[in-house]
Amino acid sequence: MIEFFQKKIVFPVLLLLLVFLTGAITFTLAFGFSIVDAIYMTIITISTVGFKEVEPLTNAEKLFTSGLIVSSIFIMGYALAVFSEYILSRNNLGNLIQKRVEKKIRKMNDHVIVCGYGRNGQQAVHKLLAYKQPFIVIEKDEEVVEKYYSELVSFVLGNANEDEVLKKAGIEKASTLISALPNDADNLFVVLSARQLNKNLKIISRATEETTLKKLKLAGANNVIMPDRIGGDHMASLVVTPDLIEFLDNLSVSGDDDSMNVEQVPFSKVCPEGKEMAIKDLDLRKETGCSIIGYKTPDGEYIVNPEPSLVLKRGSKLILIGRPQQIEKLKKVYHV
Repeated sequence: MIEFFQKKIVFPVLLLLLVFLTGAITFTLAFGFSIVDAIYMTIITISTVGFKEVEPLTNAEKLFTSGLIVSSIFIMGYALAVFSEYILSRNNLGNLIQKRVEKKIRKMNDHVIVCGYGRNGQQAVHKLLAYKQPFIVIEKDEEVVEKYYSELVSFVLGNANEDEVLKKAGIEKASTLISALPNDADNLFVVLSARQLNKNLKIISRATEETTLKKLKLAGANNVIMPDRIGGDHMASLVVTPDLIEFLDNLSVSGDDDSMNVEQVPFSKVCPEGKEMAIKDLDLRKETGCSIIGYKTPDGEYIVNPEPSLVLKRGSKLILIGRPQQIEKLKKVYHV
């Protein structure tokens, strides 16, 4: 809607410019006024301020000036109407969006809060959208909010360092917070504030400097990610083990039939009755075509390529790999 009105404004601006140029050029070329006098006469005529003309006008000059006044009145009135409509539409649309976001947040539970919509924030949002995970984004740049707001991506406008802004995003009811701000100090403040407001919140923070990593952990972050380090390691790994890295890059959320996907399934989904069972008794491979590549114990320990005889414990999770259609079948069979 805003883009529509922005395009609509161009026409009256062009009309005003056309009237001004017509008056200035005619006064100069047709009636012999100097450039300064021509501009002055055009401005006082278009604005209808009633100042005295620079010199007595001939009949032809009076007729032209009268026509310029009449045309400028209509064009100025049209331009003011469009400008007023644009200003009102921005205010009304902003209020409407804010109310819609507030209503959406009130209905949210166990959602994710993404702080900052820069490069890392956008990557996080794309992944959350792929997994259909409810989320809200906190962003202080109004231009960014206006540019990227959509039905899928909702924003809370404000500084994530402030407690009130975090509360607006539903921090008390959220399950996870991702602090993807570009400045380490800002991320540190966000982590401190978020941990105080929600003791059970899972906090994932971005960091640039090694010295900040420990501080973020002490402040309450569960995980700290250093994108620069990951990028460097990834590039070096492409030199040392290129085929392995390219294979791992294909482990995505979605893709072609030949690409691979990874999914995690909690104990409650594979054993809905709560009975602890061995992996071989589940027959997951036969049911879905997916293979079990990892097991997370209730204590948080990871076991790679678990034995078929391993008994699943309550609170544990399975990590499976498969092609997109196999993952979709897994989700349907186990209601993931």
